[in-house]
Amino acid sequence: MRTFEVVAAIIHDAEGRIFATQRGYGEWEGWWEFPGGKMECGEGREEALRREIWEELETRIAIERLVTTVEYDYPKFHLTMHCFWCHVEQGALTLKEHEAARWLGKEELDSVRWLPADWDVVELLKKM
Repeated sequence: MRTFEVVAAIIHDAEGRIFATQRGYGEWEGWWEFPGGKMECGEGREEALRREIWEELETRIAIERLVTTVEYDYPKFHLTMHCFWCHVEQGALTLKEHEAARWLGKEELDSVRWLPADWDVVELLKKM
């Protein structure tokens, strides 16, 4: 089974809402996720996350801390996803790759169809 190591940003705002993005492509089109992506060879986790958020959202983020690392077996691959608590440092979260985005309050986290690996993170966030 193929393995992918990725990074994801749990971007929060001053009101405590979480930024969620909807995939607009691929097998999981229409599902919601935390933005981020694959780490490149030799790249550190935080470096990869900053690059991915710039590429996907034209936004600079401040990474506050690692929240969790999720290990998840999808039907065709294994995913290791490092999830970081972040906030916007500069930029307007411009969608470059995603279909849609929403700011969700804690009570709204169940209102979208999260990717399975991201769902584990949502469950953790509801307890924070």
